[in-house]
Amino acid sequence: MEGRYVFTVSELNQFIKDLLDNVPPLQEVLLRGEVSNYKMYPSGHHYFTLKDSQCSLKCVMFKGSAMRLRFRPENGMQVIAAGRVSVYPRDGAYQLYCTSLTPEGAGDLSVAFEQLKEKLRKEGLFDEGHKKPLPKYPRRIAIVTSPAGAAVHDMIRILRRRYPIAKVLLLPVRVQGTEAPAEIAGAIRYADRHKLADVLITGRGGGSLEDLWAFNDERVARAIYEAEVPVISAVGHEPDVAISDFVADRRASTPSNAAEIAVPDMAELLRTLGGMEQRMQQGTQRCIGYRRERLEALAEKRVLTEPTAYLEDRRQDIDHLTHRLCAGMRSASGHAAQRFGALAAALDALSPLKVLGRGYALAQTEDGSVLRSSGQVNTGDRVHVRLSKGGIVCEVREKEK
Repeated sequence: MEGRYVFTVSELNQFIKDLLDNVPPLQEVLLRGEVSNYKMYPSGHHYFTLKDSQCSLKCVMFKGSAMRLRFRPENGMQVIAAGRVSVYPRDGAYQLYCTSLTPEGAGDLSVAFEQLKEKLRKEGLFDEGHKKPLPKYPRRIAIVTSPAGAAVHDMIRILRRRYPIAKVLLLPVRVQGTEAPAEIAGAIRYADRHKLADVLITGRGGGSLEDLWAFNDERVARAIYEAEVPVISAVGHEPDVAISDFVADRRASTPSNAAEIAVPDMAELLRTLGGMEQRMQQGTQRCIGYRRERLEALAEKRVLTEPTAYLEDRRQDIDHLTHRLCAGMRSASGHAAQRFGALAAALDALSPLKVLGRGYALAQTEDGSVLRSSGQVNTGDRVHVRLSKGGIVCEVREKEK
């Protein structure tokens, strides 16, 4: 072993690292594989493994590169990774230092869109029960969009044509670029917090998926969901669909359509009011005509044309009714008297006094009990005898059985 250099472990690992770092093909590697063991650390660095059916390779994506990811990598996802191959000297293991990840078979924006859409759907941000109705006649309309695009001019033109009595407030923001989502969300929250409008429109004109991406940002979606003022999302053209469309209270196919949805058509309102006025006039005329006919019919009645004669007729009616009432009362009184006499005669016939009038007497003891048997008294008792007229008091001298 004399004459041969002896490496330390650190020297050997560093030597291999230097070798790999100086191989150009390994500095810009594209690698296809399946993601596994994906972990995100508090430091912001992402660690994962790429594998195929036979081998695996450890990978690391540092915070700076990870922040540029537009989707959330998941275990089992097929991706194409770009980066450089090098050695981590401490462990002596070579790995891929990943600078970008792209889902295989679909763009990273499409995957990010579907992931965010599913996440917000599960949280209930798309629920129909949360959506607020638009006011029928808004007085103030806020527009959150770029002041430079054609979309804002189209919206203002349509709003002024359809409903000129409403005030339109423009909150200028960027609608494209990394700063756009924060500006859009901030403007929505500002308008809502200060009650600047009765309805709010946010959106932009058409463009590529990248151009429209600000309206697929979670911050914008949550600002729309949390707003108390109704929000209309108008992003791109009819085929374009953004996350803001699902969260908003109403989706418009275009910014121009949003303006049409936000306000009624003044001309149509005037036509409707004109028709209502005409129907009211016709109804009033019919009512007046009916009342006039009724009044004319009443005016022809005898009570109004010949009031004295009418009163005389009523007096005669009253006299006739009075005569009938008196006759009825006399007849009823006579019948009642006859019936009373008959009842009195029947009662008199049943009276004990009537029996006494025929020569019978009523004997009672001193306590008032009626004597029915000689056994009720004793010799020497006093007996009261009731006659038809008056009575006598007798003393028992002798009893007969």
